[in-house]
Amino acid sequence: MEDLDTLVLRTAQRWQTEGQAVVLVTVARTWGSSPRPPGSLMAINGRGETVGSVSGGCIEDDLIHRIREGGVEAAIATAVPTVLRYGISADQAHRFGLPCGGTVELVLERVAPHSRLDELLAACEQRHSTERVLDLKNGQVQLRPGRRDGVPQLDEHTLTTYLGPQARLIVIGAGDLSRFLSQMALSLGFEVFVCDPREEHRASWSLSGVTLTHEMPDDLILRLKPDARTAVVALTHDPKLDDLALIDALQSDAFYVGAIGSRRNSATRRERLREHFDIPEEMLDRLHGPAGLYIGSKTPAEIALSIMAEVVAVKNGVTTRHASTSKAAHPAPASSET
Repeated sequence: MEDLDTLVLRTAQRWQTEGQAVVLVTVARTWGSSPRPPGSLMAINGRGETVGSVSGGCIEDDLIHRIREGGVEAAIATAVPTVLRYGISADQAHRFGLPCGGTVELVLERVAPHSRLDELLAACEQRHSTERVLDLKNGQVQLRPGRRDGVPQLDEHTLTTYLGPQARLIVIGAGDLSRFLSQMALSLGFEVFVCDPREEHRASWSLSGVTLTHEMPDDLILRLKPDARTAVVALTHDPKLDDLALIDALQSDAFYVGAIGSRRNSATRRERLREHFDIPEEMLDRLHGPAGLYIGSKTPAEIALSIMAEVVAVKNGVTTRHASTSKAAHPAPASSET
């Protein structure tokens, strides 16, 4: 499953290739409360069909009406981007469903070959982060290497946005917990890999949209080369498998590395990695173990929820307390409390 940004860009590109008029809408700036953050994307074609969103729905309805009634300003027809602002007055905020005091500024651009959406999508697929600079005077676009999670910058001449690779989750172990975790990750727009070299565990495991592999965990980690948009979670309870993945993941750029288990098992794992594999303390400090936020989880689905919540929190820059230094970790299943 693609993340929403990629889906919007790919759909806009397809509509344009089919010969339809397409407008790409970007949330450039917001003030106060806003339903969608800066950088959010939406595309609208000439028939009023949409993908993505920039608000709770009312702004979308207004944009669709404008386009179906002949286009958003004459500037769009001539491929010159347009800047629109919603929510300046209390009446507008009420009309467009914006929270009290909320204001959103949008940039609308007519999609054309010079929009370079094909190159942008190719860069994302190759896991390259890209800075896209839109010239507001003529609609021309420049692409250059950049960070993935930057805040859009709008001035009188340009709109600069940042796009990059889809978030990715590598799960070690095929079981009920990994199935729930994978389902949640897919719904959040992650690309998901599940690795388990044990044939008996893979035999009945399948989930549409997930890449299932029988490689040894360390081979998979070395092949995929986790980047700053990748999370790795070890779920087998088998040190021969989990440790292999963790050793290489901790030395990668992965933004999250975690492993399930009781607090006692997690402490033992850290000691084992330190003494037998010479993993330095600063790398071990990156390990989330037991993985997950404390929510009193008991079932595989609840544990998956706690792990995914922590993964998303770390991805979004929210500091979480490591289980090794806090009792805030969820308890592992009773069978693993040894």
